Amino acid sequence: MNGRSRTHPAACVLARLPGRVLALASVAVVAIGTIPQEASPQDSGRLWKVHDLARPAPRVVTPGRDVGQPPSDAVVLFDGRTLDAWTSQDGSPARWSVRDGYMQTVPGAGPIQSRRAFGDVQAHIEWATPSPAVGAGQDRGNSGIFFMGKYEIQVLDSYQNVTYADGQAAALYGQHPPLVNASRPPGEWQSYDIVFRRPRFNGAGALVSPARMTVFHNGVLVQDNAELWGPTNWLETDPYRPHADALPFTLQDHDHPVRVRNFWVRPLADTPADERGARESRPRVTVTAAALDRFVGAYGTPTDRAAVVTRRGTRLFVDLFGRGAPLELVAQTTTRFDFLRTAGTADFDAAPGRPTRLTVRVAGIERSLERLP
Repeated sequence: MNGRSRTHPAACVLARLPGRVLALASVAVVAIGTIPQEASPQDSGRLWKVHDLARPAPRVVTPGRDVGQPPSDAVVLFDGRTLDAWTSQDGSPARWSVRDGYMQTVPGAGPIQSRRAFGDVQAHIEWATPSPAVGAGQDRGNSGIFFMGKYEIQVLDSYQNVTYADGQAAALYGQHPPLVNASRPPGEWQSYDIVFRRPRFNGAGALVSPARMTVFHNGVLVQDNAELWGPTNWLETDPYRPHADALPFTLQDHDHPVRVRNFWVRPLADTPADERGARESRPRVTVTAAALDRFVGAYGTPTDRAAVVTRRGTRLFVDLFGRGAPLELVAQTTTRFDFLRTAGTADFDAAPGRPTRLTVRVAGIERSLERLP
């Protein structure tokens, strides 16, 4: 969320400000001498403060020209021309047919698997079942996409076709029915957009966290971070057993001429790399309540109370730009304060007695504010 997208008074003030962007360091607060850092439940374990300009920016990915087309960092598993990225399960060349930009199962060809192995991925797959429809229930346009060769999302003609709920299109087969039936009529191209998170096992082979899937079928959410009970099997789910972190995809041949096109994936990182950990420690000083009182007051212009400083016990707070939610300050020196959870500083002038000016640096903005009567 961009704070300026809301009609908040702070956003209006910031938008008018002439300021210069500063590279603000992420600052943790530790006592000078032997006074330990005061832990905060809301702050504990977070590597970065809010709006830290030193925080690494996300890498740039160029999206596909049209919706559903592969972005710049995608691995294209089928481009509509060859099956070079696929083999039969015995390692021989894949024997499905390719024409008109799609691949199609061939009777007796068996399943195919990707040459490359994957773990956590974002995947896009388009598929179509035969038209006119033939058969009923599970015997109508049946196939499946197995992530890691083990965890299946069902492919089936489920348009006006009755079958068991956990076996229809977009079901995590034998486990979770889709939230809704978003199927198109037979012969029409359909799409799955999937986020798959692999299971995690510890060093002893015990399950730490199960596999999960989020699925959009034709743009409709049908699986919402659903937890898989184990690898897919017919009639009963298999128990989890430790396996490699990356394994090939498998496309099922169920003796139905199902078509597949525009299949690409984006490998995903295990976890966000920069979100948790200890911050760099910075010195901090203790300031008595009486000493803090000299900073208390309003700062800005006669028509703009841009900052209001208050004290609660031995803690100092500043309400910036009319936010209505004071931010806690922590003393780095006797006149410079860091924000506890936000990247930035508040500097009071060092003149004896009550400071006459406050300089605030936060969210790429620097503003010098006069003390108001």
